[in-house]
Amino acid sequence: MEMASNFHPTIWDDFFIKYSQPNLQMSEESMKERVDQLKEEVSKLFGLSNDVVETMNLVDALQHLGIDHHFDEQIIAALSNIHCIEFNSSSLHDVALRFRLLRQHGFWVSPDEFHKFKSEDGTFNVGITNDPRGLLSLYNAAHLLTHGEVVLEDAILFSRHHLESTMSKLKSPLAGQVKRALQIPLPRKLKRVEALQYISEYKQEKAYNPSLLELAKLDFNLLRCFHLIELKTVSQWWKNLYGEVELSYARDRMVECYFWSNCVYYEQEHTRARIILAKIIALTSLLDDTYDSYATLEESQKLNEAIQRWDLEYVSHLPDYLKKYYVKLISTFSEVEEELEPDEKFRVAYIKKAFQTLSAHYFHEAEWFHNNYMPSFKEHTDVSIISSGALMICVSLLVGMGDVATKEAFEWAIGCTGAVQASGEVTRFLLMT
Repeated sequence: MEMASNFHPTIWDDFFIKYSQPNLQMSEESMKERVDQLKEEVSKLFGLSNDVVETMNLVDALQHLGIDHHFDEQIIAALSNIHCIEFNSSSLHDVALRFRLLRQHGFWVSPDEFHKFKSEDGTFNVGITNDPRGLLSLYNAAHLLTHGEVVLEDAILFSRHHLESTMSKLKSPLAGQVKRALQIPLPRKLKRVEALQYISEYKQEKAYNPSLLELAKLDFNLLRCFHLIELKTVSQWWKNLYGEVELSYARDRMVECYFWSNCVYYEQEHTRARIILAKIIALTSLLDDTYDSYATLEESQKLNEAIQRWDLEYVSHLPDYLKKYYVKLISTFSEVEEELEPDEKFRVAYIKKAFQTLSAHYFHEAEWFHNNYMPSFKEHTDVSIISSGALMICVSLLVGMGDVATKEAFEWAIGCTGAVQASGEVTRFLLMT
């Protein structure tokens, strides 16, 4: 018997399909020319100072403003140099900022760096509670901890407690930064969201640089225009597909699927990867809702068998309502393959395998449901870390990328290595709460 689905209709309708860009104060071409000029100006800042703190503040500002992707080489070179030289500072903010920037970029830094701010009994000095900026830096840095780093676990608890108690006394822009961090720590924040918020407050910072702010505003607006064009493209694609497959019980969530892919990579050069990922997430959503909210056990079994076979001739074995989806699924994967260069086409085999693995785990859960079986925690975890979609996403996000998407990278992702498995566990446990 079919399960009821209670998904509300999309709130977007044809908004992004019909959306037209407003007239901007500058033409797109003029904005691009000005961006190139500003990038040259900002690049020179890296060579103007040998001061470690000044360089760290520059990198931090670029990250907050969402324009660090223009200066990857300069940032890595600067941080590599900072990592190699001795750094003795009594400033909690500077020590924590160095720790965060280096760990974010793959440079190892010991949590022992924070021992200088602790008393003999192992607790943090009360004196640093009078430094809210330092506490905020400590709080954000400590969230880059690994398992067993008790010093950083203590740092999170200590800094959070004192930030919460002093927040009402803080002034802008620090007050807003603390409030945002307590909701979502900076290392876990979506970069585009943080950029939008920080752009509005950067002018109040002591190290304010007008060239950085102008570049950030222009870059944000250019990328927004670019993303809206992509969103229009995928929305039209989805409208045609959703209407064609006629799975009215399934979620109509193309905008949300695109948002997911935009969170993975927002830079302009990743447009192909972003659109491919959004489409695969959307197709996965239809599959998920079919297993979870509509198909009988027998229909679920036939659907899974069809996906494992991946053969259009098998479409006759499917229920009538799933035939169009199956045909569209295979044709979309073929379209993705056509978009890839000859030496990239091997990638499709990996996303196909990931999709088949996901389907098998969806079916496993459907069997449990229809047979009223209550799995053990371990059984549930073993299946749900895959059905969470983490493995599927990790493989799919590589498909449209450049040279970084090697066969070794795909083997790593499809093998559900430790990082992929941990991602699935976090995703599943968050969805369960």
